[in-house]
Amino acid sequence: MKEQNQFHNELKKLMDEYVNKVYDYTKKFPRDELFGVISQFRRASLSIILNYIEGYARGKNKSKVLKNFLEISYGSLKESKYLVYFSYKRKYLDEKEYRELIKLSERIGAMLWGTIKNI
Repeated sequence: MKEQNQFHNELKKLMDEYVNKVYDYTKKFPRDELFGVISQFRRASLSIILNYIEGYARGKNKSKVLKNFLEISYGSLKESKYLVYFSYKRKYLDEKEYRELIKLSERIGAMLWGTIKNI
């Protein structure tokens, strides 16, 4: 149980780091993207951790409910990962920022997918 708690704490820590980096990096995006890429990128990245937390809050003893929330979290991760790529291609992110976000998203994705598969 202790190992499992450490795993989930580490995953939440990575998700928190990811969303905070997205918020920080999107501050320098063009203002005309405020209601486009910025808004969508922030919502998708925040949705990753919020659905993860909500899933555990609602579905501790109901694996179907938990799995549904974790799948939504995973879908939001994939959405935001495309926005990382899109933002890099549009030159809104530099290479260092791009690589940081990709590395984090891949680590989160592997951990999250493993959790989903184990339910």
